[in-house]
Amino acid sequence: MASEDSAILSEQPATPFHEIDHYLAIPRVGGLALSPDGKRLVTTVATLNAKGTEYVTALWELDPAGEKHARRITRSAKGEAGAAFSSTGDLYFTSARPDPESPEDEPVSALWQLPSDGGEARVVLSRAGGVSHVMAAMDAGATFVTASVLAGSPDEEADEARRKSRKDNKVSAILHSGYPVRYWDADLGPDQPRIFAVEPGEDQEPGKPATVDAAAPLKLRNLTPGVAGMLRNADSVVSPDGRTIYTSFDKPLAKADSRSVLVAIDVATATHRILLDSEGMSYFAGPVSPDSRTLVVMSESDTTPHQAPQVKLHLLDVGTLDAGAPGEPEANLRPLARDWDRWASKAAWLPDGSALLVTADDDGASPVFRITVPEPAAEAIVTRVTRDAAAYTDVVVSPDGLSAYALRSSYEFPPEAVRIDLASGDVTRLPAPAERPRIQGSLERIHASAADGTRVPAYLALPDGASAQDPAPLLLWIHGGPLGSWNAWTWRWNPWLLAAKGYAVLLPDPALSTGYGQAHIQRGWGEWGKAPYADLMAITDVAVERPDIDASRTAAMGGSFGGYMANWVAGQTDRFDAIVTHASLWALDQFGPTTDASQYWLKEMTAEMALDNSPHLHVEKISTPMLVIHGDKDYRVPIGEGLRLWYELLSKSQLAADDAGRTPHRFLYYPDENHWILQPQHAKVWYSVVEHFLAKNVLDQGVPLPADLGL
Repeated sequence: MASEDSAILSEQPATPFHEIDHYLAIPRVGGLALSPDGKRLVTTVATLNAKGTEYVTALWELDPAGEKHARRITRSAKGEAGAAFSSTGDLYFTSARPDPESPEDEPVSALWQLPSDGGEARVVLSRAGGVSHVMAAMDAGATFVTASVLAGSPDEEADEARRKSRKDNKVSAILHSGYPVRYWDADLGPDQPRIFAVEPGEDQEPGKPATVDAAAPLKLRNLTPGVAGMLRNADSVVSPDGRTIYTSFDKPLAKADSRSVLVAIDVATATHRILLDSEGMSYFAGPVSPDSRTLVVMSESDTTPHQAPQVKLHLLDVGTLDAGAPGEPEANLRPLARDWDRWASKAAWLPDGSALLVTADDDGASPVFRITVPEPAAEAIVTRVTRDAAAYTDVVVSPDGLSAYALRSSYEFPPEAVRIDLASGDVTRLPAPAERPRIQGSLERIHASAADGTRVPAYLALPDGASAQDPAPLLLWIHGGPLGSWNAWTWRWNPWLLAAKGYAVLLPDPALSTGYGQAHIQRGWGEWGKAPYADLMAITDVAVERPDIDASRTAAMGGSFGGYMANWVAGQTDRFDAIVTHASLWALDQFGPTTDASQYWLKEMTAEMALDNSPHLHVEKISTPMLVIHGDKDYRVPIGEGLRLWYELLSKSQLAADDAGRTPHRFLYYPDENHWILQPQHAKVWYSVVEHFLAKNVLDQGVPLPADLGL
């Protein structure tokens, strides 16, 4: 028996990153919800289904005190999402699992309730168009959902009938009269999102006896009738008293432009009022103060060809608005931490209303910060709460204001739930559904100096055993965005999978990266091929000077904007042995008008900018083998970019197809994936093909291609 156990153990990889199937099986944690009494903390955990073909989510309950084991509280083949606690402690979530009381109905994403006193979850609301998001007012017994309706439907019955007609007649056509028509990987229309109040329905049908466990019927009341397509993808927040919902409407402008305006929706009357609408500015709602009188507002300025956006926080006095006080709302808008040179997001109020907790990218991390709420004539004080080099998200605060809970990750571990002592900043990991995956290797922070003296930082993930005697080949990984930072765990671009194969992975934050102040963003604005490219080469130079890095074996990789930069690198230098470009921008004059959000990109991407920075204009200089990867359902970087890149590599690059049609370039095409490769088996193919391509061109080694490619 002992020998059999030893044999089983010997088959296990050294770490999950040494075998892609084990990596894909790592549970993935996302989102947090805290009950009003602070005694229950719920997260969502995604795991592979039995066939290994898709991820299924379930809700897990964590112990805020950190004493009890995590326990799974929902289970279904369809999975669950969107957990939100009501003011009474009931847990709401959405799921497309079949209703056990109506198993013959076609499953849709319905609203489910798990009672606070235990028992099984039950469907409390189901509709033909499904339910997508749940909100609850913490000081009132009010629940709200976001759900889509066909724009011309006068009521729920008509909406259901029209949906059935489209389905039965196999009609998928959508008639548009405005812009945009797509978003990331979704077609917009013909249905449009609306916000509904969930309210008691009609009493039991007369003459029909009630069962012992009969639940009170519920109905939806549309709070946003007649808003056309203006309510799109904005986050909405509800005041604790349940009287007002704050959100953004997408206001159409001339020449297919738009901006986001801040709106207050009165729950009692189902009417809305525009609070903030300024030329050149978009506004987004943050949380409402515990007394329901102050709203956090995030503003983002419109860009110009020469000016990057600026993101700022403000406080808006909505108490005076509710009281009917005269004056414009803009007069009640106060900048918050106006001189703080970071982009803050996702604020959470302390219970006494004295301060906010926010997160912001900051020098390779995304810590939690406390911002005091000052008197009108005073300045806010910003204090860093968490001290580690990790990224925090989904921050919620305990009712006593002494602790916060968040998800924390870094390049050393995936997201995990933690408790933060707000007085000391100490962070405690809570018992989790799974242990941290073990990593072999080390993570370092390195820096270079740009020509203008700017510090260019990067993470360097080193494989186990890299040394002067056995230097590792280098992979330069370029992040997307371009407004972003390498500071948090990523499942799609995970450096440890390649480190397990012996590569050192360099993760730089060049010009345009967030977390280093507005000037660092501005350095690359409108000039993507200049400062960002120079920064990448500078940090690569520093990396290859190390004795544990093999300067003779290098490659560059990137996705989205990182793919753009990989393409640009290919046309500017032959220093790399291979280049991998995923979902990449190739011809900027083509990308700008065809992406899903042209009104954003074309503010920066003028004809002159495209001419100066478009990789396709340098295709004749490309002498490095390239692996092109693209999904057909990618609407952010449309498939035309990948198709044109592939054709021009084969027809114009220095490694163009020869007389027999042979070329060292490769094209990995996904007909049913989008900007991200989401299906587990497709992710396995992605990493396997990348490993094969790099091994051939960087290591001069043969690694087999996955059998599922059918080659």
